[in-house]
Amino acid sequence: MKKLLFLILICAAQSSFSQATKTVSVLSDDENHVYNTAGIDIKPEFPGGLNEFYKYIAQNYKIPHEKPITVKGRIVATFVVEKDGSLNEIKIVKDLGFNTGNETIRVLKLSPKWNSGKLEGQDVRVLFAIPITIN
Repeated sequence: MKKLLFLILICAAQSSFSQATKTVSVLSDDENHVYNTAGIDIKPEFPGGLNEFYKYIAQNYKIPHEKPITVKGRIVATFVVEKDGSLNEIKIVKDLGFNTGNETIRVLKLSPKWNSGKLEGQDVRVLFAIPITIN
């Protein structure tokens, strides 16, 4: 029991004395670095917000009619919002089949420019994932 308490005391002392006191920039020196939405100050956003994005999808998405079945479900897409707000590197993570993924890529490529993500006041490239529900 004494050994365990001693070990906990050493770990606590080490963590409290090893804290950095100077501010470190989290911006990468690499111009093409892609950040996650969790690690930035301001997340990228479709003009008008997510509700407007889903309205845009509803207006422009055409459900493929290859087979006489009803297509319902969720498509998950990832893409990079560039510094200028354009979408790049669009990928479908979860697809329903029946060309729903290709249609999602088509609609995202036609998307208006987004408001870019910011880190420490600078525009950065951000990886964004979004679910799209098909009814």
